[in-house]
Amino acid sequence: MSQSNKRVLITGVSGFVGSLMAKRLLKQGLEVYGFMRQRADGLIPHNLAKLDKEDKLNLIEGNLENLSSINKALVSSEADIIFHFGGQSFIPRSFEEPLETVSANCLGTANLLEAIRITDLDPVVVFAGSSEEYGLVISSQTQYEEAKARYGTVFPEPQKIPEVPIAETNPLRPMSPYAISKLYGDYLARNYWNSYGIKVVISRAFNHEGAGRGTMFVTSAIARQVINLKVSKSLCLTIGNANAFRDWSHVDDIIEGYQLLAEKGKFGDVYNQGSMRTNSVMSYLLLCLNEAGYPIDKIETFSGNKIIDRPLEPDDSEIYGIRFEKTRIDDMMLREELTFASADKGVIAYSDSNKVRISFDRKMFRPAEVPIMLSNTDKFKAIGFRSKHTIIDIIKDQLDYWKPEQDSVGN
Repeated sequence: MSQSNKRVLITGVSGFVGSLMAKRLLKQGLEVYGFMRQRADGLIPHNLAKLDKEDKLNLIEGNLENLSSINKALVSSEADIIFHFGGQSFIPRSFEEPLETVSANCLGTANLLEAIRITDLDPVVVFAGSSEEYGLVISSQTQYEEAKARYGTVFPEPQKIPEVPIAETNPLRPMSPYAISKLYGDYLARNYWNSYGIKVVISRAFNHEGAGRGTMFVTSAIARQVINLKVSKSLCLTIGNANAFRDWSHVDDIIEGYQLLAEKGKFGDVYNQGSMRTNSVMSYLLLCLNEAGYPIDKIETFSGNKIIDRPLEPDDSEIYGIRFEKTRIDDMMLREELTFASADKGVIAYSDSNKVRISFDRKMFRPAEVPIMLSNTDKFKAIGFRSKHTIIDIIKDQLDYWKPEQDSVGN
């Protein structure tokens, strides 16, 4: 299906991904409609305010939790393709406000699918699911035993260990209200294909980052703190779970992938979108420091009982049956030679004569943790996807995004 001369509707168009998708499609000459919640102040959301003046985005105000407003958007747009990004996407907030998350994500998706059915339209719908649907992925026997001790049970029980890289057939063990809401939408969308012939394709995208990511998300929060070091001179940073591993993709790769799914994805099917690499939160922070002009010679826990020289030394040794871009400290953590405990309280990163203190904040931990994400994207590659960006590309874009803030403070 060629996407030229197509009409596109994007739900959640004012969000990080939605606004970037709108910009991309407008540059390609498509007719784009954006569905967004009405603001009480009447202002244009900052993500949309960044669109070029020549970008003619057709905005439709409404609420995913209101069936009639979605129906209006469908009739107005007569969309050939719908990218469904709308909803509540911040995982920590889903723990604080689970009912809000369920209403926005579950009811919102149900309303969209039902509105398509009753209006007798025939668009291709790309549903933005999430890698969080996989949740508690087992990467080692030790981690499995720790999960059993913490939760009492692991369901479904692993059929093999490790369960990484994560294929579309991996067990689903969502660990947050957000993840569960995405799993609901995933299954409901596929049911609407099976039952009513609604042309849905399911994306389970792994973490995607870049310039403009909200500061509540860990990569952006880290990049902003690192940039602000040069202004504050305090050389102090704060993070939550330093041991968490994530498969971080550049948002541009993910957006390009969404378009590919609309064109070549099999209806009713599920596709992982990711980079096929995994890096720790600790490694991401140290790489940010390195790119910002603080080359890291070694790190040491506050207690001094763990010292790692050359933590950012590149490593591409095989693990879990594949090779991917990681650091020395990533490799040590993945092989369970190193972990950071609450008792460590933090680490000191040594950079020439500077000592950067990185504190662990227990309040930033999730009530139920997802230890590791590492995608298997072979199925997606089979329809033509290729990842183009490295983790350093993501970091550079995020650091560059926050530099103007530093410059304004400095002036």
